Amino acid sequence: MPTYVYETIPQFEGEQPKRFEVRQSMKDAALTQHPDSVEPIRRVPVGGTGIMGGTSSAPKGGGAGSCGSGCGCH
Repeated sequence: MPTYVYETIPQFEGEQPKRFEVRQSMKDAALTQHPDSVEPIRRVPVGGTGIMGGTSSAPKGGGAGSCGSGCGCH
């Protein structure tokens, strides 16, 4: 089951959001209220690590692809 990051939505000027994590199924809807305090919350998009294949499509000799990154994508 994945862990999602949530934060409280500040209700007053100068109030800082509080972040916390919740383990929940990917099928579950995003929470809208803190489970304990019932404060309004939102899910925070957090980047993860992707799955990388074991092969490389980069051109031999270390040359850069047409995008300039060396990834060999073009």
